[in-house]
Amino acid sequence: MATTRIDIRHPEKAHRPDNPIQRKPAWIRVKAPTHPVYHETRKLMRDNRLVTVCEEAACPNIGECWSQRHATMMIMGETCTRACSFCNVKTGLPQPLDGGEPNRVADAVARLGLRHVVVTSVDRDDLADGGAEHFAATIRAIRAAASETTIEVLTPDFLRKDGALEVVVAARPDVFNHNLETVPKLYPTIRPGARYYHSLRLLDRAKQLDPGLFTKSGIMVGLGETKSEVLQVMDDLRSAEVDFLTIGQYLQPTVKHAAVAHFVIPAEFEDYASMARARGFLLVSATPLTRSSYHADRDFAALRAARLARA
Repeated sequence: MATTRIDIRHPEKAHRPDNPIQRKPAWIRVKAPTHPVYHETRKLMRDNRLVTVCEEAACPNIGECWSQRHATMMIMGETCTRACSFCNVKTGLPQPLDGGEPNRVADAVARLGLRHVVVTSVDRDDLADGGAEHFAATIRAIRAAASETTIEVLTPDFLRKDGALEVVVAARPDVFNHNLETVPKLYPTIRPGARYYHSLRLLDRAKQLDPGLFTKSGIMVGLGETKSEVLQVMDDLRSAEVDFLTIGQYLQPTVKHAAVAHFVIPAEFEDYASMARARGFLLVSATPLTRSSYHADRDFAALRAARLARA
């Protein structure tokens, strides 16, 4: 059954050897979504013809988040120009950009009453600007439709797209997020189309362009990295003045994706969180089910409240 799904959704990955999917430990298992608000959120996404990373990446938290009307918008289509071995988003030649999408995203944000929204995208290496102007248009549309909503963008790396980052930062999101995903040694197998130090420089450059902008990044663990390598990534991110860090357990989407090397126990995540806070990150989320946008609204609201209290 899993192989049939791969053939339909990921034909470009068919040449990869099968990696049996391990049984998840008890601390990772989640219940199937049943809450009526989950179905309302799903209907709203369908009515507005929107794609969400929640569905495309098979996020384990979708039941919890959608039951609270929290959805992460994925713009520029559902087809990515890269084929990372950890990612469940399909690969291929994307469709042209939909000029009406920014307004539909903004309408959904307003109707959901979101305090904080995360807008992400597939990689669009086929576009001259990597989709930067589409991000900017979406930010502007949300500002017009829901002026009180804070906006977090989770962007691609804009590799070889000169000026793209500047366009996104100039649109003034509240948080600029770009995930390193894993440690440098695993890039050739896990994230082959990307470059670790380019991604690091992207985050550093975003802060240089707007020192008041919050920056954020995240990694997955359980892919074969060592603890010392994770700590080095933390140090690299702090050298780039990154403010927020997320660390979550990698979960293998299908047999054609990278295998889980090990399941990190909750106590190890607590250690990672403690070490990250000691390094000066303003916000840290490190749990088995942490994903880049998981509880992003709650965490950002807590940070803003703390800052206002100190002012």
